[in-house]
Amino acid sequence: MNPESNFEKLGLTLPPAPAPVGVYKPILVVDDRWAYVSGHGPLKEDGTLIFGRVGADMDMEEGKQAAQQVGLAILATLKANLGSLNRVKRVVKTLGMVNGTPEFGRHPYVINGCSELFAKVWGTENGIGVRSAVGMGTLPDNIPVEIEVMFELEPNA
Repeated sequence: MNPESNFEKLGLTLPPAPAPVGVYKPILVVDDRWAYVSGHGPLKEDGTLIFGRVGADMDMEEGKQAAQQVGLAILATLKANLGSLNRVKRVVKTLGMVNGTPEFGRHPYVINGCSELFAKVWGTENGIGVRSAVGMGTLPDNIPVEIEVMFELEPNA
């Protein structure tokens, strides 16, 4: 199985690839080997964002679902810019940021929503890389989760 067919088996739908809302590139490919994906928010299929703070406006499970939605937005960016998820060899580094209340401390659990999605797409060996999951005082527009990722690309794919 390859990443494209693995994703298809999940029965999930990608949102539209998000357009930049500032002065940055959503993805930067370096030496045709590394893909750096800018921070993405929880973009839904209709192009709108999920809003709220984990621990106040939503619970931990809803935060985890928002992180999965961020993962789907990242997949949409990869497909739009690389043509196929099969171009990605592995997840290298994930930085997950959670907009949580001061007393909320389960940031890694929330970011698992994205990490578990990637493990299903690329398998546990290539879909799980190194990761940081941290809490933030705020995130842009009061989104609950923002995630950025570095991927290694297949050579000559």
